[in-house]
Amino acid sequence: MENDLRPKTFSEYIGQKKIISTLKLFVEGVKKRGYPSEHLLFYGPPGIGKTTLANVIAFELKGEIKITSGAALTKGADLAAILTNLKNNDVLFIDEIHRLPKPVEELLYPVMEDYHLDIIVGKGPSARTVRLPVPKITIIGATTKLALLSAPLRNRFGLILRLDYYEIDDLTKIIKRTCQLYQLPIDNQAITEISRRARGTPRIANHLIKRVRDFYESKKDKKTIDVKTVKELFNMLEIDEFGLNTIDLKYLQIIGKRFQNQPVGLDTISYSLSEDKKTIEEFIEPYLLRLGLVKKTTRGRILTIKGLRHLGLLSNSML
Repeated sequence: MENDLRPKTFSEYIGQKKIISTLKLFVEGVKKRGYPSEHLLFYGPPGIGKTTLANVIAFELKGEIKITSGAALTKGADLAAILTNLKNNDVLFIDEIHRLPKPVEELLYPVMEDYHLDIIVGKGPSARTVRLPVPKITIIGATTKLALLSAPLRNRFGLILRLDYYEIDDLTKIIKRTCQLYQLPIDNQAITEISRRARGTPRIANHLIKRVRDFYESKKDKKTIDVKTVKELFNMLEIDEFGLNTIDLKYLQIIGKRFQNQPVGLDTISYSLSEDKKTIEEFIEPYLLRLGLVKKTTRGRILTIKGLRHLGLLSNSML
C-alpha cells in the first residue's frame, strides 16, 4: 500500500506543471530517437518529489530505475557494479549527488558524455586504462544543495530543473488521492486543514495523513474524519495552523519574547535552542523565512509584523 502513494505516470503526477511539460518533451524526444541525448538534474527542498519524478520518467521510458546516493558510491567499483547491470533506456538516479567523492565524480564524466566507463587495471608501470561501453541510460541527479556541485559535473547535465514548494490547491489534490488509496472517509474541510499544515511539502502531507489514519482508527465510534478530529490530533501533536511545531515556535518566542524582538544573532539562538547552527539554518529557518515570519538583518534575526501577530505580541508600539 505504501508504495502505491507514488504516481507512476505524468498524468498521475500532481503539481510542478512547468517541469512536467518540459519532461514530457524530453521523454518524447528520447522515444523518437531511441536513446537519451542528455541527463537531468533536479534540485530543491527535500520531500517535494525528486525521487518520485525519477520513477515516473523511468516508467514513461519503459525502463527500470536504479536508485543510489552520492554518499553510497564511495569508490569507482561501486559505480561500475551498478552500470554493468543497466540496460538501454534505464534510469540511474543519484540522490544527494553533491556528496559524490571526487574520484567517483570524475569516473562519471565519460559515462555522461560518451557512454563509456574508464577503468584502470593493474598498478604501477603496468597499469592501463580499459574503456568499457555503457548502455544508453539517463542519469538523474538530485540535490538539496546545488551550490555544492562542482561546475564540471553540473555542466554535464542538459536539463537543470528546480522543484519548488507546493501550493495549497495541489497539496489538497495530493491529500485527496492519498486518502482514497488508504480508503479513509474524510471531508473537504479536514483535507484543507491538513494541507495548511503540510508546509508546502507532499512528503509531510503524507506523513500527516498517516498520523490522521492512526488517530481515526483508534476512534472506533468515528464514521468520518472531520475538521474537529483533525484539529484534535494536531493539538495533540503540537502543530499549529501554519504547520509550525514546538521547535519552530520556541525559535520565534526566543526572538519575540525573550529578546523583545531586538536583533538576535545565530549563535545566541543556537545556545538558547540547544541546537547546532547548521540545523537552525537548514531545517528551522527556511520555512519561517518563506512564511514571512522572520527577517534576517545585518545585526541578527528579528520577527516581522506577521511573526509578531502570530505569537500574539503585536501592539501599537511595535507598529
